[in-house]
Amino acid sequence: MLWIVVLVVLMIPLTAIVLDSRLGQALASRLERGEGAGGAPEITQERIAFLETEVERLGSELLRLEEESRFMQDLLGDRPERLQLPESDDSE
Repeated sequence: MLWIVVLVVLMIPLTAIVLDSRLGQALASRLERGEGAGGAPEITQERIAFLETEVERLGSELLRLEEESRFMQDLLGDRPERLQLPESDDSE
């Protein structure tokens, strides 16, 4: 019985330290926003949908840039060798 009392007495300051830490503050803010153990709230679903559309947009932009880069490389690779001008005759 004495061990239970000692354990409870020791747990009070430990609980206060944990609840006052960053972890305790993060848990408290999460509970205040309603992000408990259940599903994500509506605002998080909206953010996920926005991020998914951004990923799709960035993927298509990347494909466009790759195609443009390939085109430019083909243009530069197909250029004929530069013709050198004949040497001048400076016999004056």
